[in-house]
Amino acid sequence: MARSAVQVARMTSGDEAALVALWRLSKASEGHGADHVERALREGRLTRACARPDVRIYVATIDEDPVGYTVVMSGPVSALQEVPAVWVDVLWVKPGRRQRGVAGALLKAVASYAEHIGAPEIVSCVPSASRDANRFFARLGFSSVVTERSTSPAALRRRLTGHHGLPTVSEAVRQRRSMRAARSRARHEVLTPAE
Repeated sequence: MARSAVQVARMTSGDEAALVALWRLSKASEGHGADHVERALREGRLTRACARPDVRIYVATIDEDPVGYTVVMSGPVSALQEVPAVWVDVLWVKPGRRQRGVAGALLKAVASYAEHIGAPEIVSCVPSASRDANRFFARLGFSSVVTERSTSPAALRRRLTGHHGLPTVSEAVRQRRSMRAARSRARHEVLTPAE
């Protein structure tokens, strides 16, 4: 039996039904609870995303069954460059529909969009722990360009202002060694009879 063709369509504000179903599945597969997903829907996150002029959402279907989606944003590569880029924020395919060209069809739509707006680059931020996703994007010619690191504002402020009472790494190591030496002396005194 021949495979059915993958169809890709852009979602716009007002026709998010297929996207909502896929988004629920993707969030559940990431370990998010149903309450988290429903709250996000009530708050209108998907509706606002579909309405933004710099965001495009594409949904892939096979025989009218929604099987995957991608969310892309357009904007400059950096704050100091005017060169536009298309950023792949999310690319997700139903587990039972993977290895059937769905992600490739979605990325073809992304490439067409990038060409349409004159963006010379398509960027995807792939979690470093996701080996399969990294291999997939590498096979398609995406190269590793930067390592992103993140922290909270409070943690950064603590580090920049001297930790406010938290020991530095070297101080913590010294404290541990000192405590270990004291325990060793105490054990040695217990084992050695007093003269």
